[in-house]
Amino acid sequence: MLASTASFINCTGGVNGDNPTEITRSDVDEIVRTLLDNDAYTVMDNIEGEDKFGTAPVRDAYFALCSTQLTGDLDSVSGFIHKNQYPAPMNALRSEWGAIGNLRFLVSSIGSVTNNASNLGADVFNIFCVGMEAYACIEQDGYSSSFIYRPPIYDGPLALNASVGYKFAEVPRITNDLWVLNLRATKSV
Repeated sequence: MLASTASFINCTGGVNGDNPTEITRSDVDEIVRTLLDNDAYTVMDNIEGEDKFGTAPVRDAYFALCSTQLTGDLDSVSGFIHKNQYPAPMNALRSEWGAIGNLRFLVSSIGSVTNNASNLGADVFNIFCVGMEAYACIEQDGYSSSFIYRPPIYDGPLALNASVGYKFAEVPRITNDLWVLNLRATKSV
């Protein structure tokens, strides 16, 4: 299924009996094929293999952004490489959990979750899979942000109140819809 016909893909390779299912290698492979078919560029370069015990080379990859709630399921996917198994783990990002095929997973406690959205009423986790330059921040008026502080002497006649604030003149924007896919999954248990 090409991303031009649907912006989301449900996981279907799992065995938890729900729709969507838990994430599997076949679901990851489908996302990678779709991004490749849509001519998306990978975000991260490969990490070459080294002669170190317990390590594996890491392919050039797209990013997959997801909730920390999925870390257990990611660990059990066939072919998963945890970031501590990278030949050069210092090349991993702080939020990176690991890689499956050509997807490197970044986890966050504020990852996207749709509550009670599966066929069986379970929470559905949105895994946003993106290629390079799929989104950007567009700056307006020649600056990106401004921090404003007004000391109490300027803010009130008795110098009792101060003002602190910020303003932005930028807009987040998806630059290519074909390079942003939402892989939807439930947890295995």
